[in-house]
Amino acid sequence: MSFVDHLEALRWHIIRAVLFVLISAIVFFVFIDFLFDQVIMGPTRNDFISYRLLCNLSHSIGLGDSLCMPPMTMSLQITSVSGTFMSSITIALVSSLVVGFPYLCWEVWRFVKPALKPHELKHTRGLIFWVSLFFFIGAAFGYFVLAPFTFNFLANYKIGTAALLEYRPTLSDYLETHIDITLGAGLAFELPAASWVLSNMGLITPGFLREYRKYAYVALLVIAAIITPSPDWGSQMVVVLPLVMLYEISILISARVVRKQAKKWEEWS
Repeated sequence: MSFVDHLEALRWHIIRAVLFVLISAIVFFVFIDFLFDQVIMGPTRNDFISYRLLCNLSHSIGLGDSLCMPPMTMSLQITSVSGTFMSSITIALVSSLVVGFPYLCWEVWRFVKPALKPHELKHTRGLIFWVSLFFFIGAAFGYFVLAPFTFNFLANYKIGTAALLEYRPTLSDYLETHIDITLGAGLAFELPAASWVLSNMGLITPGFLREYRKYAYVALLVIAAIITPSPDWGSQMVVVLPLVMLYEISILISARVVRKQAKKWEEWS
């Protein structure tokens, strides 16, 4: 194919992806009240499932109320005329992107697939499934673990002794923080899938990952600080530890890929 033909193919992939996002966003917009009350504002309610599970776990292992988070009160404000409407559009679009993540990956894959050689295609079986699975696990981790920790900490954080400060964040600020946490965690959890793909392509090796482990840990700390707007070390450790585990899993995945490739080479030789 010529360069223009590639652009034409890419254009249709983009058009289909955009149409999917817009149509599904319209569907989500129809149910915007349910999304806002039950999903978006879920981590701010004191009866949110994560709070109840942590508190029940604390009691069951004999720690009393150690893991029970303090009750929180969060009221949001709108500071612009179109704030409510624009926030509804943001919620619908982000919900569409999250739910449609596998389809968007599939469109990207359909564009890239013709450029791959037969032996490269063999190493990409199930790629969309694993990429989507890790993304959804990460997004769920961000929503059910990171978001409750972050919002509970920020809502109960006090500065000074004067009672002149009233905690009332804007709706747009709350949504931005919520989206950063959820999508950021979803993308961060793509480490194992990225390791599998790059190892099959020969771009990284387990030795490379081990050699740069200490630098990777520093990068993961920075990522944790970005994902969690909460400055307390506890919330950041909750993010860092899973990322460190994912990095170590990525090393194991890369080592397994390299062993399989070496075995095949020996058999061919």
